[in-house]
Amino acid sequence: MTKEEILNKVQEIVSEQLDIEPQEVVLTADIKEDLEADSLDVFEIMNELEDELDIQLEADESIKTIQDVVNHVATQVAAAD
Repeated sequence: MTKEEILNKVQEIVSEQLDIEPQEVVLTADIKEDLEADSLDVFEIMNELEDELDIQLEADESIKTIQDVVNHVATQVAAAD
């Protein structure tokens, strides 16, 4: 799975969870500041990514932006292959 495919999946899940347009989910967007997600939203987004991609994501407090999410997911996808 490429990073572009991961970004598309992240955009789909985040936009659905936060009820925003997928175009708003850009790599530089801060999840809490720019997209106004709370801790529960982030938890649910990560759970949905785990379910959709059949991976296990470790809790990581350093995840702040969409780019961080994509990188974290890409690492886990690569480890699962």
